[in-house]
Amino acid sequence: MTRTPAPDSGGATPGEGSAASHWRSVLMLGFGTFAIGTDEFVLAGVLPEFSRSLDVSIATAGQVVTVFALTCAVMSPILATLTAAWPRHRVLKLSVLLYLLGVVGTGLAPNFPGVLIAQVVAAAGAGLYIPAASVTASALVGPERRGRAIAAVTTGLTAATALGAPIGTVVGSALGWRATMWFITLLTVLSLAGVLALVPRVSVAAPGGLRQRLAPLGDRRVVVVLATTLVAFTAAYVVYTYMAEVFAPATGGDGTRLAVLMFAFGLTGTAGNFYAGTLADRFGARLVVGGAVTLLAASLVVLPFATGSFPAALVITVVYGIAAWGITTPQQSRLIALNPASAPLLISLNAAFLYLAIAFSGVIGAVGIGAIGARWISLIGAAVAVLALALSELGHRLARSRSAPVAETAA
Repeated sequence: MTRTPAPDSGGATPGEGSAASHWRSVLMLGFGTFAIGTDEFVLAGVLPEFSRSLDVSIATAGQVVTVFALTCAVMSPILATLTAAWPRHRVLKLSVLLYLLGVVGTGLAPNFPGVLIAQVVAAAGAGLYIPAASVTASALVGPERRGRAIAAVTTGLTAATALGAPIGTVVGSALGWRATMWFITLLTVLSLAGVLALVPRVSVAAPGGLRQRLAPLGDRRVVVVLATTLVAFTAAYVVYTYMAEVFAPATGGDGTRLAVLMFAFGLTGTAGNFYAGTLADRFGARLVVGGAVTLLAASLVVLPFATGSFPAALVITVVYGIAAWGITTPQQSRLIALNPASAPLLISLNAAFLYLAIAFSGVIGAVGIGAIGARWISLIGAAVAVLALALSELGHRLARSRSAPVAETAA
């Protein structure tokens, strides 16, 4: 039986159609996240070529990552609020088109300011796409599968780290960084075609305004957990943003070797993210986050002494990747446990804080390179990781002091 679409969406009611077709749509939404994440993460692999081409320093070139991430963090809730009453299908098309315009503009930009402007446009599209894709994916499946649907969309980001960034790095090392932008353009065009062909219109209740979206920040328990995400990922991305420069002694400037390190980071990080969720279910998110942050700090302390040879660099990158990505899922679990009814808002805020962390890491890493050199900036990350561990424990104590049984077990 065909149902009448809700007037605000102009499309099908969630639950219509076959489960297989819905999951194809969800996977296509995840592919869009993969394309978007590739632009964000691949710049770390082409930074030396990028800086030489545009005649700027490595530290200055790294600010492209900062600008992209900061734009995502700031614009995502604003654009989501402005388009709240729009059908999700229209939002998805607009976001991919914005992102495509930014990527093409980056590839054609004649100078560094032009690249920054183009990346702001691309980041605005990215910040709009990921929440819209997550909401659409959750609406396409039944309530009991919504978590998996959202995970399938967000897994595109880890896949971008594991596959998109290394492939883009190889392309950039062989053909120049602009060729990497055309590679991302191809991915984006395929994503747009997939959204148009495979993602149906769905009826989704219009979310609240900006004030409602930020309401969870009134809970200090939530604020401390989000601060843990911010500080922990700042520590993790201080090195990743400048990976080409940090590991230059081990790679000898060879783009293929750098791509192998990036692939190892992304692949083991994806595995770490998955198993961290399993461990959090078994032992509690607080213990897993604490262990991952401790391992992250230790790996960042050892890292400067492993940059002299490629095998040592590969080993430390594996450990570093597991620790960095092992924080993600348990942190989301802690937030949901604090207020299950606000789970979508909390996950969205967590993503915004992660983008802020990437932005801060670019600035901190640039300052560190100027002060102590690229080889040693991981020590700054290690110190920041120790602060993240302290915040994680504070969040646990606040959850217990509020006597919230769910939060106490999961946080």
